[in-house]
Amino acid sequence: MQSIIEIRPDDLTEDAARGLVAFHLSALVGSAPPESVHALDIDALRQPSITVWSAWVDGRIAGIGALRALDAERGEIKSMRVADGFRGAGVGRAILDHIVDAARERGMTSLWLETGTTDDFAAAHRLYASAGFVHCGPFGSYLPDPHSVFMTRAVTPQPGTTSATA
Repeated sequence: MQSIIEIRPDDLTEDAARGLVAFHLSALVGSAPPESVHALDIDALRQPSITVWSAWVDGRIAGIGALRALDAERGEIKSMRVADGFRGAGVGRAILDHIVDAARERGMTSLWLETGTTDDFAAAHRLYASAGFVHCGPFGSYLPDPHSVFMTRAVTPQPGTTSATA
């Protein structure tokens, strides 16, 4: 029997989510030069323009993901991470689908992301591509970087919404 994945907003005050963010950051050390690592720490994830969700399975944290409003129509996926014990269990897909739905509800018309280029990111690349993301150039304040992959996809806003603040 498959476990239920519960996704809920997270204010990053609990140890489980904070620990997964810290693990995410530490796992990125060495994957690229420091100037090419664009993951956000807990304080940065608590900015008003960012919403964080955590995924839970049987009372244990299974993953985390965030949506940053770039402007009223564009959002950026940040800090996607599945806990090691839950890889391959659909947690990443559930978080990604939740973020896409949240962007749609907010009236966003596109989502963007930056991720790494090493083999450690291959599963993430496959997940994003399977969800309709395509490679693109740098966006926002990002610069071209051989250690970064940039992707985007269109989002069809929910009827009746007109902006990211809707």
